[in-house]
Amino acid sequence: NEQYEKCVAADVCPPPFNPDWGTDDFWANYDTHPVTQVTWEQAATYAEWAGGRLPTEAEWEKAARGTDGRRYPWGDTTPTTQRLNYNREIGDTQPVGSYPDGASPYGALDMAGNVWEWVADWYGKDFYATSPRANPTGPEEGERRVLRGGAYDSILYNVGAYFREGAEMTHRSDSYGFRVVRDVAPE
Repeated sequence: NEQYEKCVAADVCPPPFNPDWGTDDFWANYDTHPVTQVTWEQAATYAEWAGGRLPTEAEWEKAARGTDGRRYPWGDTTPTTQRLNYNREIGDTQPVGSYPDGASPYGALDMAGNVWEWVADWYGKDFYATSPRANPTGPEEGERRVLRGGAYDSILYNVGAYFREGAEMTHRSDSYGFRVVRDVAPE
């Protein structure tokens, strides 16, 4: 939230929307939490403003699962609240990085639970049945964008690193957020 607030202050990003929140109270009390209530376009706008982009679905999944096809970012061990925020066991989003025991093989945090993460790809229910195996980029067009990772209110099945969901680009939720990635030059 604190980082997204800077984009709002720069008049680049519109504020997240929830009629139940007072904006001052929201920024002050949730500054280290992931921003939520943003559309796919708001997420993409912020990512560009921050010098990055939204990850592709394949990039997101590799960051979460590594190369060994694990079920969850930390491995195949059943989830607990020591590793992620899910199933309303804590009740709301938690500050970014609160679950180091849930880190992925690459050290990425919060890849399961806390908030669903918008990714760059269009959603195609059966797209991966016929897509290339190496770094597929999703359908060329669609009506919905992909969300990954599950959220604080997700059931166990939805927090698996393999699970994917689609939502309309204009949809907002208190459980939808995003992460930004940056390209690095090959060595």
